[in-house]
Amino acid sequence: MAEVVQQRIEERIPELEQLERVGLFTQKEVRSIIKRVTAMEYKLHRLIIKKEDFIAYIQYEINILELVKKRRLHIRYQFKREEIEFPIIHRINSIFRRATNKWKDDVQLWFSHVAFCKKWATKSQISKVFSSMLAIHSDKPALWIMAAKSELEDRNSSESARHLFLRALRFHPNNKKVYKEYFRMELLHCEKLRRQKKELEIAEVDLGEYEFSPEILSGKLAEVVYKDATGKIQEAEFVISLLTIAAIFDFTKELQESILQDLQTNYTEDSLTWDFMAKRELEAPGAGEELTSAKGRASDINRREERCCQVYEEGLKSLNTEPMWTCYATFCLERQKRKTNVQELKEKRQERLLGVLQRAHDSSLLKEVYYKNWLQILLSSGDAEGAASVAMAATERYSQSVLTWSLSLQTLAQLGSGDMARLFQEALTRVNPKESLPLWQLLVQWSKANQSPEETEAVFKRGLVSVVAAVAMEMKESYLDWSFSTGGYKKARKTFTSLQENRPLPKTFFTRMIEIEMEQENPKMNSLRDCYERALQEFGTTDDDLWLQYIQVELGPGGQPENCGKIHWRAMKFLEGDSVERFTSKHTLLQTGHL
Repeated sequence: MAEVVQQRIEERIPELEQLERVGLFTQKEVRSIIKRVTAMEYKLHRLIIKKEDFIAYIQYEINILELVKKRRLHIRYQFKREEIEFPIIHRINSIFRRATNKWKDDVQLWFSHVAFCKKWATKSQISKVFSSMLAIHSDKPALWIMAAKSELEDRNSSESARHLFLRALRFHPNNKKVYKEYFRMELLHCEKLRRQKKELEIAEVDLGEYEFSPEILSGKLAEVVYKDATGKIQEAEFVISLLTIAAIFDFTKELQESILQDLQTNYTEDSLTWDFMAKRELEAPGAGEELTSAKGRASDINRREERCCQVYEEGLKSLNTEPMWTCYATFCLERQKRKTNVQELKEKRQERLLGVLQRAHDSSLLKEVYYKNWLQILLSSGDAEGAASVAMAATERYSQSVLTWSLSLQTLAQLGSGDMARLFQEALTRVNPKESLPLWQLLVQWSKANQSPEETEAVFKRGLVSVVAAVAMEMKESYLDWSFSTGGYKKARKTFTSLQENRPLPKTFFTRMIEIEMEQENPKMNSLRDCYERALQEFGTTDDDLWLQYIQVELGPGGQPENCGKIHWRAMKFLEGDSVERFTSKHTLLQTGHL
């Protein structure tokens, strides 16, 4: 091992001598580098080697490179790069190769090597790094795409990029992302050739020496990629994504028309096709003479939106499905949310949206989420009767959905429905009890505002016996709070006493009672201690804050400071895991007056 390390150190001597000779480093710094590098080399030749040692060595070498670069600028010396920087860069690449050979699965390590090659202008190495990485990580499409982009952008080699994409497709023949990036690459290559040809023509250079195939310049290679891709992946969404890429380039009119024709011919059974075709109508040219005024522009927008709706209607004739109605409703909702100062356009958009929502609901094909938008529009326009009708219809359509019941009950309560108690009962019967907590919270809120105290108390008592722990705990805390707000301290104390053995109990149940006790003009210490003792029975093994608060209460007015030692001893005995360390730290801060 020592011989190998010594050999590697000796290999560095020429560059270190040059660094000292040209004044970039001092003799003392060179000795320091040799000492540090020797220690790092020994670490890399141990029986058990660590990845962190390789990373530290690489970072040290990169730091030397950065320092050399800064000092060159400082002393304005730009010579002997082959004798100084090149050996360091070569050595870093060598260390990276040794590391990636050992830890082949660490993709981040490979990325670091690529990033280094890009930064320090060793682009010839990038291809080799990607080649080695892809030999091991051929199952990762993103790496193939990254390698191909590197060939195209860093090395300006479209041929190598094409070769990599073709290899990637052997491993991932149905990968959409690979095909999309391959398609984009061919179009970028075509655009570059067209730009080169144009520049040569402007410079009046004879094009005979250059090969510019008309087929390639018109995007035929991209068309070949498209046909191969859609032959394997027959999805409307994928075809639309390729069409979107093609639309970025201004020379692809024929290709776009071909893709569009394919979409209209072969993918009419997909709602995304109709959605895409409909939205294209928004981009159609309008009547220019009417666009001078706001009203004229609004009229033009309205005509475009009408044409979009006509496409959706045409689609519904052959594809009356939930996804189709969803696309239609989403489009109408997006247009309705757009701001405009023309009242007629606002009203027309709202009327159109309400009509679509109603028809989708009548067909039992309206998604649950759209009922909320529907109700908001009806309420904002003052249609109370319509909102109540939609709220009831939503609960029939999605009778087991907590979200729909919550929304409908809130709406009906806002409208002052007289049948709320029965509706709440029906909701709690239909939904899954494990998901019913939001409904109980709504019921309590409504009962407080609209029912007598006796009826509200009955609601609480029903919730207290729920088999769902979350509901029972929420009701206990709410019941205690309500008891205090309606009956004062005595009723709150009575409620607390009646429930203190009724498990499960939330921590907030005890902390709320402690707050109530502390709010009294003359807090009763025995009652406070009782609250803390009962809370600690439930949460004393994990909650270090409760123990600290208990100690603080004893140190406060009316407390007995001599009890603090016993409480501390009990806390250290009962607390488990990390809670012990947290309690010790906070208790020390408390004793020193910093808490």
